[in-house]
Amino acid sequence: MSMKHAVLGLLDLSPLTGYDLKKAFDESVNHFWSGDQAQIYRTLTALVDAGLAEVEVVPQDGRPSRKLHRVTAAGRVELERWLRADPEPAPARSEFLARVFFAPVLDDDGVRDLLRARRTAITAALQRLTALDEAEGPGESRDERLRLATLRNGLAHARAELDWLDEMDREFA
Repeated sequence: MSMKHAVLGLLDLSPLTGYDLKKAFDESVNHFWSGDQAQIYRTLTALVDAGLAEVEVVPQDGRPSRKLHRVTAAGRVELERWLRADPEPAPARSEFLARVFFAPVLDDDGVRDLLRARRTAITAALQRLTALDEAEGPGESRDERLRLATLRNGLAHARAELDWLDEMDREFA
């Protein structure tokens, strides 16, 4: 997945400003795809330049004008093309697993500290995702059920990592 497709997907849900798009990332897809403000603005500019999105300047009294972005017909075609394409294998990148791989240079206390820090981060992520899941409810529409499926996937991965961390704790206790 590219940032381009994530932005197109969010713009397809609703026209957004760059600021609102960052909030949408943080509140909806952050458990599997993130973007910083600079990436989002660069991507919006590229999408507009490519004709996949358009921008409407909305004047505001006493404040700077808002730049509201929306997906174009060509952008919807690109989004649908990407959705129908065979999924590429996700690149297996994990800074944490790289640290575990190279952790033999640490003593056992250092390894335990590394694992403890990861457990803290994953526990916090699991709590955040659980709160989102409880707030969302079961999802009534097809759209809601599909979006909630990504949340359940994030929950399953967090729980699986905590199980793996339990195994690592037993090994380095």
